[in-house]
Amino acid sequence: MAALLLLVVSAVLLSVPPTALGTSPNLPRPPSTTPTACHPTTFHFLSTLLNASITQTTFFPANAHVNLTNPFSSIDVSNLPAFCQVSVAIVTNATNGSVANADVWLPQPDVWNGRLVTFGNGGFGGGVNVADLGFLAVAGMSTDTGHLSSSGDGSWAGPHNDNAIVDWAWRAMRLSTLAAKEVVQQYYGKPQKKSYYLGCSTGGRQGLKEVQRFPTDYDGVVVGSPANWMSHLQGWSVHISNLIMPVGSPQFISPAMWADVIHPEVLKQCDGLDGLKDGMISQPLACNFRPATLACRPAQNTSTCLNLPQIIAVRKIFSSYFETKQTFIFGGYFPGGEMQFASGGLLGAQPFPVPNDYYRFFVLNDTSFTADQLDLSIIQLGDTIDPGTQNAINPDLSAFASPSGHNGKILQYVGWGDQLISPQNSFHYLETVRAFMQMHDTEIDVDGFYRLFTVPGMAHCQVCCFGGFGANAFGGSGQAAAAMPPASLDPAHNILAAMVRWVEDGVAPTSKSITATAWKNNNSTQGIEFTRPLCQFHPTRERWKKKMLLKHSIDIASGQLLAMITRSNLLRGLDSPGSTKEVEDEWRPLFAMLWPLLSLFSALAARFIRQIWCSAEVIPTTQRALIASNSKTALANPLDSAQKGK
Repeated sequence: MAALLLLVVSAVLLSVPPTALGTSPNLPRPPSTTPTACHPTTFHFLSTLLNASITQTTFFPANAHVNLTNPFSSIDVSNLPAFCQVSVAIVTNATNGSVANADVWLPQPDVWNGRLVTFGNGGFGGGVNVADLGFLAVAGMSTDTGHLSSSGDGSWAGPHNDNAIVDWAWRAMRLSTLAAKEVVQQYYGKPQKKSYYLGCSTGGRQGLKEVQRFPTDYDGVVVGSPANWMSHLQGWSVHISNLIMPVGSPQFISPAMWADVIHPEVLKQCDGLDGLKDGMISQPLACNFRPATLACRPAQNTSTCLNLPQIIAVRKIFSSYFETKQTFIFGGYFPGGEMQFASGGLLGAQPFPVPNDYYRFFVLNDTSFTADQLDLSIIQLGDTIDPGTQNAINPDLSAFASPSGHNGKILQYVGWGDQLISPQNSFHYLETVRAFMQMHDTEIDVDGFYRLFTVPGMAHCQVCCFGGFGANAFGGSGQAAAAMPPASLDPAHNILAAMVRWVEDGVAPTSKSITATAWKNNNSTQGIEFTRPLCQFHPTRERWKKKMLLKHSIDIASGQLLAMITRSNLLRGLDSPGSTKEVEDEWRPLFAMLWPLLSLFSALAARFIRQIWCSAEVIPTTQRALIASNSKTALANPLDSAQKGK
C-alpha cells in the first residue's frame, strides 16, 4: 500500500508547477524542449572536473516500472513521469581507491522546476535513498555515502576502516553534491536556480555538516532530529539502555509496562497542562512526571506497578545524563513518548545495535566491546577521535547565514516523542548557535535564518517504523515514502515548500503557519484524523518568560514548581541532577495551604492558555467527517487546495 501511495503521490508531484511550492512568480520555468539525451556522453566533462565517471544512465518513460533496491532503501512504483536516472561513481580518495556512488534523477526539461534537492541517509546506512528520490518536480540527488549497508549495521567501519568513515561522515555527501550540480548543468544546459536539502537523523547530521563546512552548497536546509553530536549521542544511548538492562533484572521495564502502566500515568499527570486533554503531551517542558505514584503496594500485581529500581530508572531516563565530576553528556527524554519506547529503540527489549557498533568499529576498534564497559573515559575518547570528523556541532554559521553573503536558511524539526534522539539535542545545538552569534557580535539574527519546530506525539523522523500518534505528516524526510505524505503540497502543509517560500519569497514560517496532518492509523488512504500546527521553539529566556507568565500559576497549582525551576535551567544549559527532595519538602506546605484557590485559578487560566498556545489547536470534531470524506480526492489531486489559495 505504501508503494502504491508513493506511486500516486510521486506521479502528481513531478508535474507540480513551481508556484504550487511557493516559488516566486518571477522565477522563470525552463521552457519545453526536446528531451535531452539520457546517455553517458551527455556528461562528458564530469570526469575531468571531479574525478568522477558515469556508471549508468537509464531513461524511464512515463509509467515505466521502477523497481530499485539496495540494503538501505527501495522503491517499486509504476506511475512516475519520465525521468533520466544518472548513476555517478566519484573517487573520494585516489590513494586508497575509495569510491562513493550517487544517483541523480532528472525530470524532463518541460517538467523540471529549476531546483536541485538532495535527500539524506539514515543511521549507518549505505545506499542511495531511492525511496525519496521519486518525489517533487526537482532534480534529486542521493549518495550511498561510500558503502552499502542497512541503517543499523556499522560493521563496515572497522576495525580501522578510517577512509570509509570519512566518506560516510561528510566526504561522499560533499563530492556528490558537486557532481549533482555538474550533472544538472550538463543535462539542462543551465544550473539549478536554488539548491535544497532534506534529511533526518543521520540525514539531519549530514545537512548540518554541509552548512557548517561547505556553507555555499545549499540555499535551504531542512533537517529533522539530527544525530549531529555523535560522540555524546552514542554514549547517552548506551547509558539509557543500561538503565533498564538486562532483561529480567529488577530494573527492567518491559514494553508492556511502558505502554500500559507508565504512559497512562504520564497522561494523567500532564496531559491537561496545555489546556487540552487529547492523549498527547504537547508541553513536555511543563511536565514534572512523578513515577513514585506508581510504586507497588503490598500484594499488588507487579505487572501493574513499579518497584524501587524501576522508579529510579524512570527518573534517570527523564533526566539529563551527567557523568563523573558533573560532566554533561546529553539531554534526557521528555515524558509523553512512552508508546515509542514500547515499540523499540533504546528502551526496547532487544539492544539497539547502533550505539554498540559505534564504539566497536568507529572508536575502540574492538569488536568485544559490550555496553556495560561504557564509562566517561570511553565517551571522551569518542570526543577526541571524532571518527571521520563526523560531529556537526560547530556553532559558527555566519558564513552560511550572513544576509550580505550566502543568506542561507535552516528549518529544523523534532518530535517530542522521539525515542532514538532526545529532543533536547536539537534545543542544545540551536542554543549554542545563538550563544555564539551573540558572543561574537556577528549582528546576525538567528531567528532570521534558523527556526526549530516541535511536533507533539511524533516519534523519530517519521511514523512508519517506530510508531507515533501525533500529527506527523508535513513533508518531512521519508514521510511520503512511508504512506504519510503531507495533506497538500503548499507551504502551509509541506515543510520543504515552506523552506522554498522562505528562500525565494522571503516569507519565514512561524508557529501555526505549517499544519501537520494525522492520518487515521498512520495511513493516508484512510483519511485525516486531525491536524496540528507545528510550533516554533523559542529558547531565549525573554520569549520563554512571556509564554510562562500565565503558565506559572498552573505549575504551582499542579504541584509543578520544581518543573518550572529545572526546565528553565535546562534551557539555559544549567540542568543538573542534584537532589529534588529538599526543594519538594520546602514547598509542600505552601502547596497544601494554597491548593483550593490555585486549583480554581488553574482551571480558569487553562481555558485562556488553550487559546494562546500553538500546540493546543486541533480540528473540531464536527469537521473531521467532512475532511475524511474528501481526503482521498485530495490525495488524488493534492494541488487543489494550493490552486484555490492562489
